[in-house]
Amino acid sequence: QVQLVESGGGLVQAGGSLKLSCTASGRTFSSYSVGWFRQAPGKEREFVAAISWSSGTTYYADSVKGRFTISRDNAKNTVYLQMNSLKPEDTAVYYCAAGRRPLLSFFRGGDYWGQGTQVTVSS
Repeated sequence: QVQLVESGGGLVQAGGSLKLSCTASGRTFSSYSVGWFRQAPGKEREFVAAISWSSGTTYYADSVKGRFTISRDNAKNTVYLQMNSLKPEDTAVYYCAAGRRPLLSFFRGGDYWGQGTQVTVSS
């Protein structure tokens, strides 16, 4: 069993930056893919970014490519999402997920989910 805890959300002005963290307990990520999804009010959950824990290979949604960076810290069992040049349309609850899906299939979702952290971007 894996427990995921997100942190780092908040309120920021358009053009600003935030860094989200997702720390796992219960087991290490080792062979998992780990990623971020988001859900805005009235919209379906959407894939944001993912990283292969073993290789470090990354994968991004087109909407965030070039603005967001996903990374990992093996020693801390933590995944980060650095979000730059934020836009009002990035406003959503951001969820961390982990699972055994291959990286390029991770947009379908993970086996384990965090509770979410709110990101609000004001215009």
